[in-house]
Amino acid sequence: MNITKITHVAAGILIQPSGQFLLGSRPEGKPYAGWWEFPGGKLENGETPLDALKRELHEEMGITVETAQPWLVQVFTYPHATVRLNFFKVTNWQGEPQPHEGQAFAWQVPGALTVDPVLPANTPILRGLQLPPLLAFSNVAELGADAWLTQLQTKLQAGLRWLVLREPQLDAISYAELAQQTLALTASYSCNVLLHGATDQARELGAAGVHLPARQLLQTTQRPDGWCGASVHNVTELAKAAELGLDYVVLGTIKPSLSHPGSATLGWEGFSELVSQGWPFPIYGIGGLTEFDLVEAQAAGGQGVAALRAAWQ
Repeated sequence: MNITKITHVAAGILIQPSGQFLLGSRPEGKPYAGWWEFPGGKLENGETPLDALKRELHEEMGITVETAQPWLVQVFTYPHATVRLNFFKVTNWQGEPQPHEGQAFAWQVPGALTVDPVLPANTPILRGLQLPPLLAFSNVAELGADAWLTQLQTKLQAGLRWLVLREPQLDAISYAELAQQTLALTASYSCNVLLHGATDQARELGAAGVHLPARQLLQTTQRPDGWCGASVHNVTELAKAAELGLDYVVLGTIKPSLSHPGSATLGWEGFSELVSQGWPFPIYGIGGLTEFDLVEAQAAGGQGVAALRAAWQ
């Protein structure tokens, strides 16, 4: 029986307060020399991924990691090896990165790389870094279309750049009209609008992508074009999202909410337990959450929070 050997790796995404992140080039003598990647290295016997991360970044670039949150886990097969990469967001460190192994470093802006080529295992991470900590879901059902569009204008002016247009109470024609109004309003702000479950409409109207409800996720056999996320509640749905190669998921319900009264809740402990199993996409918590829950969501390994009512308050 042929059992694939997996090399376990820890990689650090150094992130400045401005949002810029660090890439390093692979030194001469290593596979893919000259390609760009997130700094890190192999786990040694008995090491945890965090221990390996701290050791490798100190050896490679002379920094001391002080704050690192586990983020994504990516399994990727190269011609020479299959690797399981444990990615950490490193937001606090001591020292300035120095090229101890002859590599080059470059600070990059999410979505606007200036270096090339980048190792293919890093592609989901680069997309994930473009996502916000707070993902807004629309709330036309409670506010009414006119009031919500007015509120959307205000939020766009304040910096909103990601939106899931979820209005299940609308029929197909009314939803399409709202989508057209929303896309027209958001166009000049370069806001990424994802239509809820409307894969064909998203393509026809030029939306950034689609957000799949859990039931539709399980029935989907091919990843839709553009950005694609989904609502999930358990391991089965998380695994399906991983199989399709989605960009993010929204996991809940975390706390009791008006949207799903009486629903069972995961709480942060249940959220952390599911997230810690290691997934190749950012995971948002949802259900009764506000921006004040961001710290707890990220401490549990999440990307942040998704919000419906709280996004428009």
